[in-house]
Amino acid sequence: MVDRIFTHGEPEDLYKVNNPKAYIVVPKLPERINKLIDIAYNLWWVWNSSAFELFRRIDRDLWEEVYHNPLQLLGKVSRQKLFELAEDESFIAHLNQVYDELQKYLTVQPWFFKEFDKEHHNCKIVYFSMEYGLTEAIPMYCGGLGVLAGDLFKSASDMGLPMVGIGLAYRYGYFKQHLTDDGWQQEEYDEIHFFRLPMRRLPDSSGNPLRLFITIPVVEPGKTTTTTQEKVFFEVWEVKIGRNSLFLLSTDIPENSLENRRITYYLYGGDHEMRLKQEILLGIGGAKLLRELNISPTVWHMNEGHSAFVVLERIRQLVKEGLDFSQAREFVISTSIFTTHTPVPAGIDVFSPELIKKYFSSYCNEVGITLDELLSLGRESPNDPHQGFSMAVFAIRNSHFVNAVSRLHGIISRNMWKQLFPGLPRFEVPIVHITNGVHTNTWISNEFAALFDRYIGPQWKEEPENQTVWQRVKEIPDAELWRSHERRRERLVAFVRKRLKQQLERAGATRTEIEQAEEVLDPEALTIGFARRFAEYKRGTLIFRDIQRLKKILLNKERPVQIIISGKAHPHDNIGKELIKYIIQVTRDPELKGKVVFVEDYDMNVAHYMVQGCDVWLNLPRRPLEASGTSGMKAAINGVLNISVLDGWWCEAYNGENGWAVGGGEEYTDYNLQDEIESRILYDILEKEVIPLFYTRGTDGLPRGWIRKMKECMMSIGPKFNSNRLIEDYTRMFYLKADSNYWWNKNNNYQNVKIFAEWINKIYSCWDKIKILEVTDNIQGSYSVGDKIEVRCKVNLGKLSTRDVSVQVYWGYLDSKSRISEPKLKEMEVMDEQNLVYKVEIEVDRVGHCGYVVRILPKFNNTIIYRPNLIKWQ
Repeated sequence: MVDRIFTHGEPEDLYKVNNPKAYIVVPKLPERINKLIDIAYNLWWVWNSSAFELFRRIDRDLWEEVYHNPLQLLGKVSRQKLFELAEDESFIAHLNQVYDELQKYLTVQPWFFKEFDKEHHNCKIVYFSMEYGLTEAIPMYCGGLGVLAGDLFKSASDMGLPMVGIGLAYRYGYFKQHLTDDGWQQEEYDEIHFFRLPMRRLPDSSGNPLRLFITIPVVEPGKTTTTTQEKVFFEVWEVKIGRNSLFLLSTDIPENSLENRRITYYLYGGDHEMRLKQEILLGIGGAKLLRELNISPTVWHMNEGHSAFVVLERIRQLVKEGLDFSQAREFVISTSIFTTHTPVPAGIDVFSPELIKKYFSSYCNEVGITLDELLSLGRESPNDPHQGFSMAVFAIRNSHFVNAVSRLHGIISRNMWKQLFPGLPRFEVPIVHITNGVHTNTWISNEFAALFDRYIGPQWKEEPENQTVWQRVKEIPDAELWRSHERRRERLVAFVRKRLKQQLERAGATRTEIEQAEEVLDPEALTIGFARRFAEYKRGTLIFRDIQRLKKILLNKERPVQIIISGKAHPHDNIGKELIKYIIQVTRDPELKGKVVFVEDYDMNVAHYMVQGCDVWLNLPRRPLEASGTSGMKAAINGVLNISVLDGWWCEAYNGENGWAVGGGEEYTDYNLQDEIESRILYDILEKEVIPLFYTRGTDGLPRGWIRKMKECMMSIGPKFNSNRLIEDYTRMFYLKADSNYWWNKNNNYQNVKIFAEWINKIYSCWDKIKILEVTDNIQGSYSVGDKIEVRCKVNLGKLSTRDVSVQVYWGYLDSKSRISEPKLKEMEVMDEQNLVYKVEIEVDRVGHCGYVVRILPKFNNTIIYRPNLIKWQ
């Protein structure tokens, strides 16, 4: 898979020759084992333990060497070995069993078909993401965002959800991490050879590689403005993920200039303009591909704002079909879903007005809008000419369904984007939360999977969201559970020793240093894991704040403790790199050598060993900066106990018995004080709770208290924080509604959407004229809970009718500044249609200082519509 490595600039032309004749070589297998090819090209093998073991059985060492890539394995194994396998009846039986299992998987009708196929049999979901973490064999992911997309896709297949994916095929992917002698992170990039990966290039109708194009502007030499449009061609690679397909777009083809070939070189590489080109390719190119393949999605899901330009391409096509911009946009909004993953503005792509003008002026002419109108859709303050174009703002404004990725992140997001909905209370900002989850079959260890099969039955694989199933974890004998966990810790230690030796050999270490790597870590010691992106807010060095106190913990001979750390810093994040450098210095402390180990080049393979083999998983972000986090979920389904700040997903998962919480959810403005307080809490938890519980053993040598906590961890977290539950939430809350919107709006030649667009334009044009003229009530003295209050109001609706609006009473507690908190809503009924008098009766439901206010919102077909500036308060 790797050709050569380079650190800066372009690859050296070391192997370049003039006019080489290209040809493609594919593995050729004896006929009896040819089914291996079919299995290899469907990533179902990634989460099917029997299929994974089938490939490992071919050559265990080579399987590790090729980084679990079955195409590379079959291409490198000797011909003699292949013919031996073809005569091995045991292997043939195993192969046939796996192949039959795959065919059965592809043909049965699972959850979605059983539940919704009758009403939504034409539903088709397309999912856009900048990265996908499916397997370490396809290294086109950076971290949590991509792995989440991969897990979601696997569950979509398991549950029969009709989904296709759109992404980019990166020639050099994300960087590989190597550390210098002093611990400074160096980035190196491997060239990824697509033909050696388990994916196939799409052909056109003639059997040649499919070629599509997008157009981008070109500024001719000597001129300052755009004068021509240039075609950027791309080819497409298909990755089969169970029942569904993911399509990856690549511009690294001969038809393009070197500059345009670079568009799909690096994941999150290049400058702002290169990022813009990538996002144009992802969104606009992805939409064009779907049309070419005659795939007509009814639901369009954007994972983060990177793909939001798909909105523009969809609108352009609808305008070509005869809709105007406003009508087309309303149709697109009704079927669009946007998931935001960041709780801070700095994590959002924002492009300058000059770049948007350069790349989208011609687009504006095509669809009949001005550039300022386009820019206003991506600005927090639409009329501020100095603001940039925010991809998140643009996605929110053009999606009917918007979600954050945890309950706390939902609160943060509603506060973060409340200015997009002026006048609307924060809790009503139309951003809900759907908490992330992980794909259980991908992340659970083989040992625990075998235990679950034996004591729980196959339902844990088929229905990981079923709480009743997970309760059967209690039935697993403590001794078997503990021994299985110990085997995983032993394998983790063996893996780390091997990786450490490789790191030292590559760095030119002495023979003595390399031999010492064989002795690092203790397979029986309490093992703490910390692995994630090294950003300042994740506080990867907090556990080292009081190094002397930590040494007392780690160096206790009766109760030894050890720490394994892994993770990358963004190439431009020098603060993150300094944190890694500091940890490397700690690992070289003579007293801590072998007790604290840093594993280079964190990826999905390293993650598997760590989340399955540690005893404790550490997570210490500054609340509320962790949107969700999923590594702790992966650890939890393997019985690994979390010690975490109450941030992201842990706020919802922690119940007092399934792990430990650092603090009580406090938020600080003094970061130094926060670090001091929370580091002390962490040390106290380790010294007073974690270590004693782990090392308190019965006469049989089992830590019964620890095992009880492991079981509670799996039973409470397993059914709630898996990607099957995630898919079910998206389906019920978003996908089915978006699919219904699609057909409701598209039927009758888009008449419904035309009616709605005309209606919403009317609402905007008339909204300034509506007024709340008078509000009266029967309030006298004090009230008791259960009493009734009648409220009446008279309004002026101008040219609008009572069918166009919802007049509501909004009541709750009043604070000292007359602000309403913990509010409730009730729609008022028309009492006098001619004079526009409304009334409602509200029940007194709480004790304290309370109040109410009347407001008006637009209403279409009895549905309340939330749009910017469309709210009128008393």
